[in-house]
Order: sequence, then structure tokens, then C-alpha cells
Amino acid sequence: QVQLVESGGGSVQAGGSLRLSCAASGYAFSSYCMGWFRQAPGKEREGVAKIDGYGSTNYADSAKGRFTISKDNAKNTLYLQMNTLKPEDTAKYYCARGVDRYCRLGYRSNDYSYWGQGTQVTVSS
Repeated sequence: QVQLVESGGGSVQAGGSLRLSCAASGYAFSSYCMGWFRQAPGKEREGVAKIDGYGSTNYADSAKGRFTISKDNAKNTLYLQMNTLKPEDTAKYYCARGVDRYCRLGYRSNDYSYWGQGTQVTVSS
């Protein structure tokens, strides 16, 4: 069955960096849109970045210039490199698989059919 397992979260000071990983299994990883989302306590889940089955990327405004989404199809792994982290980046980060290789416009949760359990990122000032 489809499994998504995130790792790489942790605690870091503002200005620091983290790289999140999402190990995927149970499906043809390269053929699907993949996204990163995050949810902070008391807030709605929001999209961060996505990459389609062709490798094209898109970023939410909050991530532009600081975060980089990438994937290694040979390792069935999705990454999120996060630089210049800010306290407002504190959240639980989730990877998600889309319904096919095309990423839909926006970051609607309904466009993603499988989700990982999340990894916590905490940024202190």
C-alpha cells in the first residue's frame, strides 16, 4: 500500500536550515505530483511547495526564495530544503501525494490522496 514517511524535522534557531525527507513506497513515485504542507497549532494546514511528475516546482509565497523542493526518483524520496528559517515556520510538516503527475492549481488538500504522519519543525528566535 502507499506509504509516506517524513523525517528530518527538529529544533533550530532562526536563520538556520533543515532538510526534510519523505520516503515513499507502494506506488510509482516518479509519476505523481508531490507536495509539502504544514500546520501550526491553532492554524489551518497550508501548502508550502509542490513538484509535479515532470519535475516542475511551485512554491507558496511564504516559501519562495528560502525553501527548495526536490525529489530523487531513484530513491523514491521527496525533499524540502529549508533555509533562513523563521519562528513563523514552526509547524508540523507533511508530505502528500497527488492524484496523478499533474499538480493542480493552488494547494487544496482534496487534491492529495495520501499523506504522511508529519515531522515537527520548531524554530526559535
